[in-house]
Amino acid sequence: MLPVIDIRNVHRIYESEAGYTHALKGVSLQVQRGEFLCIMGPSGSGKSTLMNILGCLDTPTAGTFKLEGVDVSTLDDDELAELRATRLGFVFQSFNLLPRATVLRNVMLPLVYSDCPVREREERAVRALCAVSLPEQYFDHKSNELSGGQMQRVAIARALVNDPAVILADEPTGNLDSATGEMVLRTFRRLRDEGKTIVLITHDPEVANWADRTVHIRDGKLLTDDEERALIAANPTTRSTT
Repeated sequence: MLPVIDIRNVHRIYESEAGYTHALKGVSLQVQRGEFLCIMGPSGSGKSTLMNILGCLDTPTAGTFKLEGVDVSTLDDDELAELRATRLGFVFQSFNLLPRATVLRNVMLPLVYSDCPVREREERAVRALCAVSLPEQYFDHKSNELSGGQMQRVAIARALVNDPAVILADEPTGNLDSATGEMVLRTFRRLRDEGKTIVLITHDPEVANWADRTVHIRDGKLLTDDEERALIAANPTTRSTT
């Protein structure tokens, strides 16, 4: 089966006045359709750089990245923008909702620049909100009137509204208490059960336990669970969280 995500020997080097930073060092990763993958690592490990590449917000210095079999490096800026808008859904720690817009309008936002008629936009937004189990009574509320857990469910619905190939979630429970965070993680798992592909970044091992598979990133390199355990056993001061 063709992986949804297929990155091979990816490097990312940044140049600044202070010199060169080798943020990713030969990273290879495949993610299958319908998989819930967690990428786990401490601050400065390269996980945000990797997420930016997976989200087509940054490009590798070397190596290849294919999304649904398409080599992303062959696309121009307009094609990349369309890819981000139609094949990728983003969920952030800080929700990134418009505070004075209604829940329904926030979820419809990714459809504004499409050819989708207004009525269909609303229908798709309603379906996405139902998929994350937000009660209909909240649809006309402004997003700043919601709880943190409700806002994150709205953000997940917004990520779903274009029926993306992959949902990318960057520390989605970081601003939530443990009970609310668990509710959000149950939503991701239910979406996985419905066939959605989810890639979640975290530094929290309890969050990682909800995923089908976890890979660890350290100093710009990916490690399997076994390699991570071996590293910790060899150096007990090494920790997998910040």
